[in-house]
Amino acid sequence: MKPLLIAIPVILLLAVISVLTGVGSLASGLGGDGRGWLLIVESRVPRTLALMLAGTGLAVAGTIMQMLARNRFVEPSTAGTAESAALGMLLTMIFAPALPVAAKMAVAALTALAGTALFLKILRQIPLRSVLMVPLVGIMLGGVISAITTFVAYRYDMMQSMGAWISGDFSGVLRGRYELLWIALVLTLIAYVTAARFTVIGMGEEIARNVGLDYNKVVTLGLGIVSMVTATVVATVGMVPFLGLIVPNVISLVVGDNLRRTLPLIAATGAGLVLACDIVGRVIIAPYEIPVGTVMGVIGSVVFLYLLLSRRAHAG
Repeated sequence: MKPLLIAIPVILLLAVISVLTGVGSLASGLGGDGRGWLLIVESRVPRTLALMLAGTGLAVAGTIMQMLARNRFVEPSTAGTAESAALGMLLTMIFAPALPVAAKMAVAALTALAGTALFLKILRQIPLRSVLMVPLVGIMLGGVISAITTFVAYRYDMMQSMGAWISGDFSGVLRGRYELLWIALVLTLIAYVTAARFTVIGMGEEIARNVGLDYNKVVTLGLGIVSMVTATVVATVGMVPFLGLIVPNVISLVVGDNLRRTLPLIAATGAGLVLACDIVGRVIIAPYEIPVGTVMGVIGSVVFLYLLLSRRAHAG
């Protein structure tokens, strides 16, 4: 509990900084004409909430995926899940553009579910002589799905729309355009309630069945949570890579692997990390900004390489 008690004030501080950071000036509006309050209510607060909800959901989704695949180097952006969700969004834009956003997200969730299930099925069919084979298979699968998506988008002149689903850009978040992300919070709460089951699943199918756990039902629940969270984030702001990989690994090193104890800290750390990346992206080349996905990609790739090299050195 002590790390969580430290994390909460840090997140609150980052949230305040996020609300106060931006190109638009709040000083004149707060003085009397109301423009500052309008900016805060319509843009700054919704953006901050979207950042926290997306970070929470993706960090928890990454944790669940690592338990399902029994591998520390798996998360939605290294298992084809995010690419599958983007493919689903593209198909809805081409064949059913009039669908509401919630319906498009549902289609993206189904394609993300199919992509994740395909990833897990491939893992069962090939010999995994090294833990590094699992993310390698996921990255290759994601590359194939991404290539298909790019080809279809090019044929239907949808390349610009596709870029919005993979950039992880929160600059367009306004009130009324982020509320679907609350679904990620609900799914996070469901994951916390069932955390003990996912912990047992991470020990292997045989152990799970020996303790009386319905392995298939728990895996289906986990796949559903991961797919819905990924689709919600992709449909709203695009994908934020590596977040679901580095946060669970860092928390595991500090606290351990009992999800009932670590999941709140994982969720809080995910929210704080996305907030921090967004603040950096907004101030580093102000008045312009770098998308969160780009900042997180740089940080995440460095941490990913460090984890790979440290695991390899430890194995040697």
